[in-house]
Amino acid sequence: MEPNDTRSLFSRKKEEFGELAEQIRILYNPPREYFTVVLPVVIAILIVLGAFLAGLTFQGTEKAQQGESDKQKALNELMAQINAQEGVTTPAPATKKEGPKMGLDEIVVFAVIFAITPYSIDITLQKRTTRRKEELYTEFLFKLSEFMRGGLDPIKSVKELSKTDMGILTQNIRNAATSMVYGKSFEDSMKTMAKNLHSELIVRYTNLVVQASYSGGYVADLILKASEDMRSIIGIEREKEGNLSQYVIIFYFAQGIIFFIIFTLSTSLLPFIDQLGPSSPFGKNELVNLNFARGFFHLIMINAFFGGLIIGKIAEGEARHGLKHSAILMTVGYIACAIFILPPAIPIGQAVKIVPVSNATLDGFTSLPLKDPIAFMVTDMKGNPVNSTAVQFSITPSGSVNPSSDISDKEGIVKVKITLGNAPGTYIVIAKSQESIANRVIIAKSE
Repeated sequence: MEPNDTRSLFSRKKEEFGELAEQIRILYNPPREYFTVVLPVVIAILIVLGAFLAGLTFQGTEKAQQGESDKQKALNELMAQINAQEGVTTPAPATKKEGPKMGLDEIVVFAVIFAITPYSIDITLQKRTTRRKEELYTEFLFKLSEFMRGGLDPIKSVKELSKTDMGILTQNIRNAATSMVYGKSFEDSMKTMAKNLHSELIVRYTNLVVQASYSGGYVADLILKASEDMRSIIGIEREKEGNLSQYVIIFYFAQGIIFFIIFTLSTSLLPFIDQLGPSSPFGKNELVNLNFARGFFHLIMINAFFGGLIIGKIAEGEARHGLKHSAILMTVGYIACAIFILPPAIPIGQAVKIVPVSNATLDGFTSLPLKDPIAFMVTDMKGNPVNSTAVQFSITPSGSVNPSSDISDKEGIVKVKITLGNAPGTYIVIAKSQESIANRVIIAKSE
């Protein structure tokens, strides 16, 4: 098929689609909310329902617990190896498991953003169009008063104005003039035009103009005064919105501060809590079992949604006008959380080996850190170094690790500093990739 034929076919299909859309509009006249509210919400619900049926679940604020039986099994196997090989351990075989799945809570965030975005865009464009109509209507009233000063009555003045270019009001003015030609009164025609313009301000001043037309006297002066008053009100509204715009900036800045605080907690305080392990000198550490990153993600998303509604209520008088701010804050917040807060994902099905670079057996003193950090290498199944892989560290039966997790460098190396517990014995340091794709252990004997 020739390029010209392709373009011609595309043009015909476009015209057919336009004709079909126009037929639907004329025959059924569906409200635009069907396309900006109902349809996006239905699609969003179907997306969440599909994700739920696919097996996705909400990611709670409790960390997935590693089975104690697995740890105990690894410890027993390791102790048997120590007895048989005098402290030299053999790496456990790599296991290939499914990578992490996206949580249903993230799907809900996507669905909410998808559901509110079309409506927020639509009402924003409608508001701008209405404001433009109101500005042009003040010009319409001014010209109407000028024609009436020239000796024309209101009906003839509207007919003359229908011959001029009044921008987006032109068609409405022509419809009003046509209805007057066919016998409708000045009052009915003007009120119908005002109703079709969907502006309370225009309706209010149209009623004023209609009453002025029946009062007699200086009608042109009254209409001119109405035009000036309407222009003043629009100016006041614009100035008020300009003054309130600073609060929009403050709310956005506050959202940024909240994220900065959460980021600081995630990178400073929470690693320290993880290092304490399940037990500490102060007793059992319940905080280590909480998934703060996921909880912070929920907090940021909820705050972004309702914060946007508050912005709309304060800055524009209606909460629904804040949906655009909610969509923006939620989108930016999710991207920031994915980069800085939520743990990085590992490609599904990727198998890696994590082997100790240091000696398999080290000696240390209780309650003190080891002299040197323990290094591990992350490789693929062929022995090639794998970079940018998240590795988590833990120590059993007690002690602490610093950091609790790290990302392998371009050589595939990750390092961890170890502080032994306060009881003599054998300690196991476990390095594992997320979702337990593979793990290796190393021993440190304390004295």
